[in-house]
Amino acid sequence: MSLLAATQLGALAYVVLGAYLLLLLGLGLASLLKSRGAKNIEADYYLAGRGQGLLVTSLTIMATYFSGFAILTFPGWVYSDGIAPMLFALNLPVAAAGIYLIGNRIRKLGQAHGHITPADLISHHYGNSATLRFLVALVGALYVIPYVIMQIKAGGILAQGLFQDVEHLTILGQQVSIEDTGVAVLSLVTMFYVLVGGMRSVAWTDVVQGFLLLSAMILSGVAIVHALGGLGGYFEAVSRLDGRLLTMPAPGERFNAWSAVTFCAFASLASIVQPAQWMRFYAARGSDTLRKTAIVFSTVLPVCFLLGVFLVGLGGRALYPMIDGALPEGMSKPDDIVILVISRQFPEIFGAFGFLLIALILVAVMAASMSTADSNLHALSAVVTRDLYHPLRPGSSQNERAWVGRAVIVLATLCATGLTYWGAQGTLLQTITTFFFMAMAFSAQLLPLAIDILFLKKGTRQGAIAGLAAGTLTVFLFPPLGSLILGAQHPVTLLTADLKTLLDVGFCGIVVNTIVFAGVTLFTRPSDRPHPAVPATDQDA
Repeated sequence: MSLLAATQLGALAYVVLGAYLLLLLGLGLASLLKSRGAKNIEADYYLAGRGQGLLVTSLTIMATYFSGFAILTFPGWVYSDGIAPMLFALNLPVAAAGIYLIGNRIRKLGQAHGHITPADLISHHYGNSATLRFLVALVGALYVIPYVIMQIKAGGILAQGLFQDVEHLTILGQQVSIEDTGVAVLSLVTMFYVLVGGMRSVAWTDVVQGFLLLSAMILSGVAIVHALGGLGGYFEAVSRLDGRLLTMPAPGERFNAWSAVTFCAFASLASIVQPAQWMRFYAARGSDTLRKTAIVFSTVLPVCFLLGVFLVGLGGRALYPMIDGALPEGMSKPDDIVILVISRQFPEIFGAFGFLLIALILVAVMAASMSTADSNLHALSAVVTRDLYHPLRPGSSQNERAWVGRAVIVLATLCATGLTYWGAQGTLLQTITTFFFMAMAFSAQLLPLAIDILFLKKGTRQGAIAGLAAGTLTVFLFPPLGSLILGAQHPVTLLTADLKTLLDVGFCGIVVNTIVFAGVTLFTRPSDRPHPAVPATDQDA
């Protein structure tokens, strides 16, 4: 982000970031005070006492749904590839429908039976199988762990961009880069407020982070429209772009319609049933809260996404065109388009106040990374404690498990920070990045079980285990993971590579998962079918 030097933020960057971090620490301490005297320690720490209202529920779900990817990478895709990536925005109404239909039913069952994690609900329905609980925890970990590591890494990179006037710091006689310093500071702050306040702290900070992120997206759209002379000038400039940027690519090409449709239909739902979001359903105060959250999600996010992604990416291509395939001055990669637009346009639109807005938006992007990291760090603590530790020590108290969960948060943060330091020059971080891009495909394998539990109630324990294992294995066989496991030229790898150009990986895993789940269920004795309890009624809303 060399273009950030042009913003001349100076001491303002330190003031804004310092105030933001102090606010997060304050919210963590306030959450700790709020949780004192809680009767159910685990429900309070992991689910904020199951009492979150509409504002907190809406913003924490939205902040967890979008990371820095939404405000940097996606506009970069539109800048380089045109309108095709915008078809992926259809995942927003699909995800909202998932919150309304799936999330609300998950909340009812969680309320009725005291569930904390996804595995609590799933293993309860199918008969408390240790194998099934482990598989559900594994799928959750394959989603959560790479997300925590990569979001911490992204926070360090953004800190480096924010303080380009400083090459390094000297700590105890050692020179430390700004990126490494950013990783350490952001990791420690995130760990602190998650550690002391649990879900309540994470949700309250998500309110701040979500507001910053959504505001940043809207202001970025305003800046690009202003730069092109209003809406009329914007559409006139965009209409002069290369026609290939304004059409959908053929099947098999990057961002083709088949891939987008299967992604929107299944990956969006996968992001709703991943552990951090699943736990947010449990934490909602009632059915009415989640229903209204779905409506807010389906209206606010698409508007912000349209303004902050589509308008900026496509308008940025018109305002700062690529010449013979080369990026314009001030951009090292397409992801820089949002920062380029705001750094050059905000001072012109808002004067001196524009520099403050630039600093706030850069902090907002870091906030987006932190809001995803804290949610997944908190979820990882719950998964390890409830799904792995508790089965090994069934007699452990809630207080003991809460402290184990806090230890998990500390260890996970230290490990994630260490991996960003020591893995940057090797292949380890690249391998984790590979898992990061496959994370939603793993999470998607919970969908067949969720649909059966919430709507069909036909599956058996053996079918659920076999289907989940088969779907997870299928995802592993797709590149780039398949190439690492079987080799790039293995027939299975070549087949999955061709499928990946046409269909979403998670969708392919779900197809195998569902077929195996249904097949094994058909050959399972009826006496092995679970007898699920009736969920709570809407009277608890």
